[in-house]
Amino acid sequence: MSNHPIHRLDQLLPPLRSISSAEIKTRIDAMLAASGTPGGSEPRDDRRRRNPATAEDYLEQLPALVLLRRLPVPALAVDRHGVISHANCALERMLGYREGGLGDGSVADFVDPQSSPNDAEAVAILHDFAGKVIELAHQDGFVVRALVSRSVLLRHDDPITLVCFEDVTERLWDGGRARAFE
Repeated sequence: MSNHPIHRLDQLLPPLRSISSAEIKTRIDAMLAASGTPGGSEPRDDRRRRNPATAEDYLEQLPALVLLRRLPVPALAVDRHGVISHANCALERMLGYREGGLGDGSVADFVDPQSSPNDAEAVAILHDFAGKVIELAHQDGFVVRALVSRSVLLRHDDPITLVCFEDVTERLWDGGRARAFE
């Protein structure tokens, strides 16, 4: 049991509305220092980032995965071996999977289901058919026709292929044409 008496905060501080937040912090730090609690008088690390000066600065602070998760457009990232590194919620909804249902799976499970390619062939299809309609397998067994974008990662030595999709199944059923997807 501690030699220090336990104090109630409401007995040590006046009503919080009558003093500033800086004064509250000072008093709490003093109480912690007096009680022997470590870190009572040390400066506190503010874990939140400072507000950026511009919108571009804000975007530079955001991790790529946060942006990918928030995209309303179906997006997929796969490595060279066809292992899915990221599938956002929009893609999972388009293909009938629950959230997180495509994670760590294989791209060959749903790219070009008619020919049943292996993983490397499925990744090649994503590259070769950029800007064109490809067939994807919905979890319920039917085919989803989707335009596939060029990989967002453009260098030939990028270890990941990152593409977006646009579901054009209904448009094609209605006799329409799929627009070019650049």
